Order: sequence, then structure tokens, then C-alpha cells
Amino acid sequence: MLMKDKVVIVSGIGPGLGQELSTLAAKEGASAVVLAARTQAKLDVAEQEILNLGLGTAVLKVPTDISDPEQCLALADRVAKEFGRIDVLFNSAYDPGSFEPIEEASMDGWRRAMDVNFFGTMYLTQACVPHMKESGGGAIVMIATMVEHKPLATQAGYGSSKAALRCATKHLALELGKYNIRVNSCHMGWMWGPSVEGYFSWQAKATGKSQDELIKDVTRSIPLGIIPDDGECAKAAMFFGSDYASVVTGAALDVNGGEYMPV
Repeated sequence: MLMKDKVVIVSGIGPGLGQELSTLAAKEGASAVVLAARTQAKLDVAEQEILNLGLGTAVLKVPTDISDPEQCLALADRVAKEFGRIDVLFNSAYDPGSFEPIEEASMDGWRRAMDVNFFGTMYLTQACVPHMKESGGGAIVMIATMVEHKPLATQAGYGSSKAALRCATKHLALELGKYNIRVNSCHMGWMWGPSVEGYFSWQAKATGKSQDELIKDVTRSIPLGIIPDDGECAKAAMFFGSDYASVVTGAALDVNGGEYMPV
């Protein structure tokens, strides 16, 4: 089991990848899964999904706005106090920002995305690193995006915030390697889950096309011919958090069905 006996934090709990990561961590043997999000209802749902597995996994819910450094410190300190260590941090929390062309974009929307996707992720990472050092190491997995590599219309603010995070990821890998702390990123493309389902429903109403037509438009550029399921994408991220990636740091893994292939 990839997470056997590990204490795992997942930020950004909600319908979709965050919830999939937390449930999968429990299935993969984590001794404790810590759920962090701003919304209590989402934390409750994720907790119940883990409890329904019947594995005896300890679950800690901590309402957290990662854009607040004090809340990040409180989260990390509470986890260390209750479980003695932090082994894995999945930085999954995000803000999509505002969807509009750059020439018309509200920089307030860009700042909001940057505050969560970049600064918030850095705050939570900074809060967890001392505890990882104290326990002899750990793994930090940044959930990034294909939009950094393959621009999509109106997503420049979101993509820019994640591109900044990718740069910081490489620097963190360089700085923290001597403490046996690995830092890697997974760059997700289209993921079939609640958010994408909602998007296609909205697009169908806006364009008059059927959902099947819209999906075909997207999958035409994906070699596997499918929109990857968010549960399958979670498995790729889980690898980076596991001991199977014990000598991998500073790496970027593209998880998009082959839609983007770096040279």
C-alpha cells in the first residue's frame, strides 16, 4: 500500500480531486488523513467517504483558508501534536480566478488566484516543512495544471499562478533535498468530475451543442480518447507521495491522457 502508516494532509477538500486524494490515501493504508478546506460541509462529506471504507483510518478535519498564514501554521501544528509527524502534503487547494481575456481581465481576479494557488500553497508548505524536518523527511506534491504548458482561452490568470508555483517547486526541491523532503508536481489536464461535468452542462446550454458533441471536441486532441477520471488522476499524484518515488524530486508529471507531451 502506497501510503502505509503515513500521516497525510490534503488541502482543497471538495467534490473532485481533493476528495479523491483523501479517499485514495485511506485506501492505500494511511494511518491518518487530515482534511483541510474552507467549507465545513465539504470536510464532513470527505470524512464520511473515508469512514464508509471501514478501514479504521484516523480522520482530522481542520477548516482552513490557506491564504491565511496563521491558519496554515495552526493546521500543521495541530497535525503534529495529534499524530506526531507529517509525512505527506498534497497541495490541492486552488482558486480558478476570473475567466476572461488578458486585455479585459480584472487583476483583482488574478490576485485572488495568486493568493490561493501560489501564496496560499507556499504558506501551507512553509508550515509543514519544519515538522517534516523534525521527523526525518517527507513528500510534498503540488497539484498543477496543463494550462501552464498548453494555454486555454480565458485561463491566463489561473495558469500564471500555477506557473509561479512550478518554479517554486523546483527551488524547494533543491533546498529541501538535504532534509530528505521531496517536492514534485502533477500537471492535470481535463479531469472528469463535478467541476468538468458542470462546465459541459453550462456549455451545452450556451452553445446548443449536446454534451456528447462537446466531449468529442475535447477528446479529439487526447490520444487516449477519453477525459481522464479525477480518481485515476489522483493515483498519479499518490505515486509522488509514496516511497516508490523515494529518489524523485523536482519532477513534473503530465497527467492528461497525452493531450500535452513535452519534448
